[in-house]
Amino acid sequence: MNRFLRIVTVILVALTMLVGIGIYQSMAGSAEGKGIFASKKCGDCHLMAGPNTDKTFADKLNRKGPDLWFAGSKFKKDWLEGWLKNPKPIRQMEYNSIEKKNSGNHSKLSDKEAGDVTAYLMTLKSKDVAEGVVKEGPNIQGKIAFEKKQGCYGCHPVTKAGKVVGGLSGPSFVDAGKRLQGDWIYAYLKNPKSLIPVKRMPTYAGILNDADMKNVAQYVTTFK
Repeated sequence: MNRFLRIVTVILVALTMLVGIGIYQSMAGSAEGKGIFASKKCGDCHLMAGPNTDKTFADKLNRKGPDLWFAGSKFKKDWLEGWLKNPKPIRQMEYNSIEKKNSGNHSKLSDKEAGDVTAYLMTLKSKDVAEGVVKEGPNIQGKIAFEKKQGCYGCHPVTKAGKVVGGLSGPSFVDAGKRLQGDWIYAYLKNPKSLIPVKRMPTYAGILNDADMKNVAQYVTTFK
């Protein structure tokens, strides 16, 4: 029995050390990522300190890129790291434009830089995005609300029957399930002004009920 306890103790100590090393490496990567982010002047385009205080569209038009102060609540880590290594346009049109096509000239990061910057961005979270609310997986009610009640693909490109269809004024929902966390989608639908106070997208509170919003958020997680 004593030998068994010693083995268990050794295993627990080893696991604790591994967890500690992982936490340390993550913290170190986050610190380095913050430095890389600053050195490349990424904050010139992206709002990093929230909440967003825009009051008018004139305020919004001064921004060159989307807010990132809630990046850790919005994006999935693996997708974000991959995108930073090989960025491709998420919007067909330039940010804040409905006329000028997105040139897709976002700078690329090396593997090490992308990993460190991702570690940093994933620490940026909004208190208004509760975690663990929306599960991933098919949701027929969400599909009906997305396609029939609101026709979200009128603004957002989506994949239907193997083809990309939909409008160009909003960010693409092709593969959105790889990119977005369901909890963020739900929080944004429920209380958009807490995240992006000035926007073109309609406010759905009072149009969709709470269950509809959760269902739509879950449905979007299947876009992969």
